[in-house]
Amino acid sequence: MDHKSFISSLPRDTLAGLTELRDAPGVLHLAGHAGLIIWFGLWISQGWMLWPLAVLAQGVTLCFLFTLEHETTHKTPFKTLWINEWVGRICGVVILLPFEWFRYFHLAHHRFTNVPGKDPELISGVKPETWSAYLWHVSGLPFWMGMITQITRNALGRDPGAYVPPSAHTRVTHEARRMLIIYTFAALSLLVSPLLFWVWLLPCLLGQPVLRLYLLAEHGRCAFVANMFENTRTTLTNHVVRFLAWNMPYHIEHHTLPLVPFHKLPDVHVHMQGHHGVLVKGYTTFTKDYVTGLNPQNTAQPD
Repeated sequence: MDHKSFISSLPRDTLAGLTELRDAPGVLHLAGHAGLIIWFGLWISQGWMLWPLAVLAQGVTLCFLFTLEHETTHKTPFKTLWINEWVGRICGVVILLPFEWFRYFHLAHHRFTNVPGKDPELISGVKPETWSAYLWHVSGLPFWMGMITQITRNALGRDPGAYVPPSAHTRVTHEARRMLIIYTFAALSLLVSPLLFWVWLLPCLLGQPVLRLYLLAEHGRCAFVANMFENTRTTLTNHVVRFLAWNMPYHIEHHTLPLVPFHKLPDVHVHMQGHHGVLVKGYTTFTKDYVTGLNPQNTAQPD
């Protein structure tokens, strides 16, 4: 059975129940995620015991706002449209990922998942297959460099990518310019106080490698085919990771039914039992298997 057959096999009322949107689960989850960010920020700013460990924890919590921003591009975490839009924009500013631009980038990824030459995730960076490429990728530096370049290009009104329709170019340009203004004020604030460096900038740099390792499991080493049961991986993990990632470890489930809100993905997982083509027990297992298959020869140079 492929993902299309699976969708067809679901009763209409079941599918309707799975795709029903609500505000309450998203608001409660957001309160928990934001609460962690505020707590770690307070811990760091007050210099409480073991505060350097809180810097790393803050980084992971901040960087995993990516999974929330990702969900808001689908307009599914919240039933109220404006909440989706503004939460997505705020997340984008925090993690240097412009929301308007990413919306089109990500929808193209869903349309052409793991299709070479069409999936923008593959075009922007092929999954690493040598140790040098792997370490470069996991460092997070390619992401930061790529986003700085993309925001600058967008702000200058240059082509934001073939996946962005011409009708959206103006919005993408204005978004990038607003982001640059915000970052300018943030940089100026560092002349007065280093607070943002310790609770935002440094944590994001330290947390990005954890996000890169997590994201690599979604499609890394999956088949270049159209079937979502084969080109995407679901990773079984603990409640903490699922919370921070807004249930996105259920990734086959998400790609099969992208209009299902995050809080219903565990239900999709139950319906999908026995059909997962690529399923792994834990990110540690995935990472060990991935690095075991890396080419020891330094045959690839970082982009």
